[in-house]
Amino acid sequence: MRITRRGMLKAAGLGSLGSFFYSGRGWSSEGNPFTSDWASLKQYRCPEWFRDAKLGIWAVWGPESVPQQGDWYARNMYIEGHPQYEHHLQHYGHPSKFGYKDIIPLWKAERWDPEHLMGLYQKAGAKYFCVIAEHHDNFDCWNSKFQRWNSVNMGPKKDITGIWARTARSHGLRFGVTEHLGATWNWWVVNKGADKQGPYAGVPYDGNDPKYQDLYLPPHEDSKEWYSTKAPEWWKRRWFNRIQDLVDSYQPDLLYSDGGIPFQEVGRSLVAHFYNTNMQRHGGKLEAVYNCKKMPDYFEEGTCVQDVERGIMEGINPIPWQTDTCVGDWYYKQGIKYKTATTVVTMLVDIVSKNGNLLLNLPPRPDGTLDDEELAILGQMAAWMEINGEAIFGTRPWKVFGEGPTKPKAGAMHEENQTSYTAEDIRFTSKGGTLFATALAWPDNGPLTIKSLGTDAGLLPQDPAEVRLLGHAGPLKFRRETQALTVNLPETKPCDHAFVLKITARA
Repeated sequence: MRITRRGMLKAAGLGSLGSFFYSGRGWSSEGNPFTSDWASLKQYRCPEWFRDAKLGIWAVWGPESVPQQGDWYARNMYIEGHPQYEHHLQHYGHPSKFGYKDIIPLWKAERWDPEHLMGLYQKAGAKYFCVIAEHHDNFDCWNSKFQRWNSVNMGPKKDITGIWARTARSHGLRFGVTEHLGATWNWWVVNKGADKQGPYAGVPYDGNDPKYQDLYLPPHEDSKEWYSTKAPEWWKRRWFNRIQDLVDSYQPDLLYSDGGIPFQEVGRSLVAHFYNTNMQRHGGKLEAVYNCKKMPDYFEEGTCVQDVERGIMEGINPIPWQTDTCVGDWYYKQGIKYKTATTVVTMLVDIVSKNGNLLLNLPPRPDGTLDDEELAILGQMAAWMEINGEAIFGTRPWKVFGEGPTKPKAGAMHEENQTSYTAEDIRFTSKGGTLFATALAWPDNGPLTIKSLGTDAGLLPQDPAEVRLLGHAGPLKFRRETQALTVNLPETKPCDHAFVLKITARA
């Protein structure tokens, strides 16, 4: 029996398609392996390109960049007493008179040079690039068919997502988009408020003006949930329509949702559509990556690639996964202290040893440029990758992820930049018959000792044929004893940040 998209959505509780749903090419169950059932989505297997890539760069950039005050500005400017509210009051005026709708035209992207930036990202080792297609602020950074508040109509008056997509692909990078719309229903409700004290007490914020309801959303009760269970069906339809439009228009290799899969079967229908249409474009081979977070009722293991925001896994995860983090705040923030290049490199090495990828955000300024510190981080990453990239790209986890005394806390939302590694902290990756052992610091004096490679550990079946230090000419002297493999290092470090031993097995 032929099942149309209309029928599938009706079965999912969405009723008729109506005016909210994208009226492009329909899709059916015939020849498409994925449906909105969890069991069907568990057929998913992560593509090899993502497992090989290891590093992605993310540009979190949009109207919220304009004040240069960091993440969640669109929300916090409507919370009386919040530092971003105070900044808005001082620089723009009261949100009853000058609201977020008035910030949007100030985003001009006047110095944006995507070709130049993509070249820097590529040199730094990025194999995929992601753009924030829309944040919780309900503004679409693409030529949206379903939202007039978009970057073609307003602000830069450019198809930001489309230009990023063409540029990334011209540089040989895979392209991804991130969507944060699922949480907007509750996140955005603060624009309906008013000050409780002071000269503007009781004066409604501009989010109460019906003329701008398509940006600010209708008045409703805040349910305090990330994905509101009280969101009306029309909003779920609108979410589906806009994200399907994004997927169909730009055919991303990667789609990320900031949370679990939104809105139960509605969201799972979108994920199935993403997988099925990707397979159609690739001759039946699934090349799509869908990232989301482990949230009760919105996530099932094996249906996608799990994302861990600002955190890591404790050990080797059998299924590929991803950390997303940023060098500073998510949106550009003046005066913030960035992660060092050493922190970024050692994070990457740790994550890759545990079967993960790192998606790193370097937020552009509102004009589209990176500041000097961000450029320096990219430069240092590029220098490290030129020497040590073979220990990262195309590798797979070894028998153990590593060893050492430093135990960074696993899980999401931890301050990953607090970890300070020592030369005893070693991480392993492998490729064919080659084992890479990366020391996360240079020993102050003496050789490098790796306990996991001693004969008693039973992990390395025989003595290595050769041990080399990437970036140093010639093999190194080593000895293997019961407790450890000990390697004599040269007096001069070949690079900064982390140091890779290339260990070749005997034939």
